[in-house]
Amino acid sequence: MTDKNDGSWLFSTLAAAAVLTVTMGARQSLGLFIFPLNNSTGLGLVTISFALAVGQFVWGAVQPLAGAAADRFGPARVLVGGVLILALGNALTPFMTSALGLVISLGLLSAIGAGAGSFSVLIGAVAGRVPASERGSAAGIINAGGSFGQFVFAPLLQLLISTLGWMGAMWSLAIITLGALPLVRMMHRSSPVAVWSTHERLVGTLRRAVKNALADRNYLLLHGGFFTCGFHIALIVTHLPGEVNLHGLTASVASWSLAVIGLSNIAGSLVAGWCVNHYRGKYVLFSIYGSRAMLVLLYLAAPKSAWTFYLYAIGLGFTWLATVPPTAGVIGKLFGTRYLATLFGLTLLSHQTGGFLGAWLGGLAFSHYGDYLWMWYADAVLAAGAALCNLPIREPRAEPIAVPA
Repeated sequence: MTDKNDGSWLFSTLAAAAVLTVTMGARQSLGLFIFPLNNSTGLGLVTISFALAVGQFVWGAVQPLAGAAADRFGPARVLVGGVLILALGNALTPFMTSALGLVISLGLLSAIGAGAGSFSVLIGAVAGRVPASERGSAAGIINAGGSFGQFVFAPLLQLLISTLGWMGAMWSLAIITLGALPLVRMMHRSSPVAVWSTHERLVGTLRRAVKNALADRNYLLLHGGFFTCGFHIALIVTHLPGEVNLHGLTASVASWSLAVIGLSNIAGSLVAGWCVNHYRGKYVLFSIYGSRAMLVLLYLAAPKSAWTFYLYAIGLGFTWLATVPPTAGVIGKLFGTRYLATLFGLTLLSHQTGGFLGAWLGGLAFSHYGDYLWMWYADAVLAAGAALCNLPIREPRAEPIAVPA
């Protein structure tokens, strides 16, 4: 790929970040609805957690499919469809009074819509417009958009739940989600700044690219680490409000903790993007996962006050979704960017397989033991394993020229 770095890539990147602000903000704040929804429907925490766990998995499962569709037909149609489906899922949720209904609205529709408007499609859409030297920074900016969404949406939705009830808040969320539609159009106003080389045009079919990647040990190690990332994030976004409630603190502590995580990750994402441009991605990932293990252990040893949760949120937030730029960066180095949306989407499927377990097992743990202690221990162990999992990756120093298999 040859670069034409005139700076116009920044406009598309900021528009993509704004889209992610909406889709991730809507998705990452759903844990705030668990207790109000349970009080209203009486379905039980395990049932509601299962519906959200299905959503975690479906959000990941749709990523490679949406990425493949975007690689073939262009990202605009995929993004518009995703926003509309996300809004529909949120709008239908208040009408669902059964476990199956929640699985359909939150576990399928909302998750499919959010997945189609998430990392794999957005990063893939921008990658062809960004010079290789700026690709890490672009991924960090897009990632920061998702974190900003969490910072904005968590306290906003908590306010709406308090004033309008959870049903009114969910309908409001559906309307707000539609605000991402004009942002999709803005993503394509700037001209591409990268031109495919002859070798990259000859890379072959999507099926061949996926087959080659799945046979690559380095790619599979990235999947292992990202699985743990999904477990960690889903556990927290789904059950942190319950953990806060368990220690006798108010719902506002939970919503502001989620908001602080998002705010802190804006800085973390930008730093991670910068690090990808200057250091090996695998070492960045090792540092992120290792720090998570230490933070969880520190949290377990600390007294459970509001400030403990806020400080914990700051530490967690700095690494929250900061795994995205180095993971996408390593994939780009290994296989080029021609099918980045699909290949990164497959890693997100691993991410959300872990997310399904984090959300669902958290509900089961609370139901059986009355707390989340064993889930926190499992999170720390998995994070340490993920850190070690990234060290053996043989990461190229420079992006390879893609050639036919």
